[in-house]
Amino acid sequence: MKKLISLLLALVMVLSLGTVAFAEAGDQADGKLTIWCWDQTFNIAAMEKAKEMYQAEHPDVEIDIEEVLSEDIESRVIASNGDTSTLPDIVLVQDHSIQKFVTNYPEVYHDLTDEYDFSDFMPAKLGLSVVDGRNYGIPFDAGTVVAAWRTDYLEEAGYTVDDLTDIDMDRFLEIGRDVKEKTGMPMLSGQAGAVDTVLIMLQSCGGSMFNEDGSVNMKDNEKLKAVIETYNTMVAEGIFIEVNSWDEYIGTLSNGSVVGTFTGCWILSTIMSLEDQAGKWAVTNMPAMVGVDGATNYSNNGGSSWAIINNKDIDLALDFMQMYRNVDFYNEILPTTSAIATYGPAKEGSNYTAPSDFFNGDAVFAKIVEFGDSVPAEVTGPFYYDARGNVGTAVTNALNGADLDSELQTAQDTTEFTMGF
Repeated sequence: MKKLISLLLALVMVLSLGTVAFAEAGDQADGKLTIWCWDQTFNIAAMEKAKEMYQAEHPDVEIDIEEVLSEDIESRVIASNGDTSTLPDIVLVQDHSIQKFVTNYPEVYHDLTDEYDFSDFMPAKLGLSVVDGRNYGIPFDAGTVVAAWRTDYLEEAGYTVDDLTDIDMDRFLEIGRDVKEKTGMPMLSGQAGAVDTVLIMLQSCGGSMFNEDGSVNMKDNEKLKAVIETYNTMVAEGIFIEVNSWDEYIGTLSNGSVVGTFTGCWILSTIMSLEDQAGKWAVTNMPAMVGVDGATNYSNNGGSSWAIINNKDIDLALDFMQMYRNVDFYNEILPTTSAIATYGPAKEGSNYTAPSDFFNGDAVFAKIVEFGDSVPAEVTGPFYYDARGNVGTAVTNALNGADLDSELQTAQDTTEFTMGF
């Protein structure tokens, strides 16, 4: 009898432990994902489509997509102090911020290196979310640079978009001077002090504001100096006009006061919203720097990636994020969001290969994905935005007559001070 009682007690203990283990496992995998991102018409709209497609195969999974601004996501990560219970399962991160936040809060972000297939993503995009050789971001939208030109203005001056394809900066300046003389139109515009164009040109020739070891690379950076000097030439000759705000920059495109722009491909959603200008635009690659090693006609400006938080159900989050390796997903979101993939196979989707009426029958979206494969890698790091601001000050001062070498020395010293050197 004692032996039977002992066996029954042992069985009860085993069952109890099993129930506890099952309960703990259930706590860790509750079939729910919470996602934070911003922009209803872009990131959120894309994630809603991913949710719809995933739930068609997994109807029991609950997915809650919350609109949270980028700066608020960052402030909440800081406030969490490493307590991931206050955070969602998946967050969207600006590409140039992810290294800073992973470096400062390594316990928050899940190391995806051996758990996600990163093949077929744009190499330059992937590098932005790598910290110490480990990958912490799943690529989303492209910031691949396009040169978009008003074909009617070019035609008035005797040019076509082919004349602006695969050219270098010397030829671009020649065309810019001629177009301005014949039409009165500057080729480009941009926000003063924002240095988007300078950094686009810098990356196009494989240059960066940092060295591979993380040290600052400004005062003796010959690529950076060449880029700033070229930029200043464009401004001085009126080929590029500086404006005071983002809204004014967009205004130069909408009111037709410039020939075009070269910036991240996300600008096409703005251009395509100008219905009265349909058929008057063409897309090609940007001009390459002259006399600079590694110069190409390709670059990047902007974009974001998804990070998985070290939270309750990492396996479910990883499974859901397979949607971002799905060609049908990218094909579905393109017409409604204009979010262009950094996943190479997406260019085979019917919406990518389809001729665009707005762009005179050109399959511009497949073209942009191909451009992305040629973008040189960029060295960023946790202090990217500090460096960017300091370079912006140097560019502005040099435009106003200050010595460029001295300004770059100051920019480097200021950045190094911020970094604690």
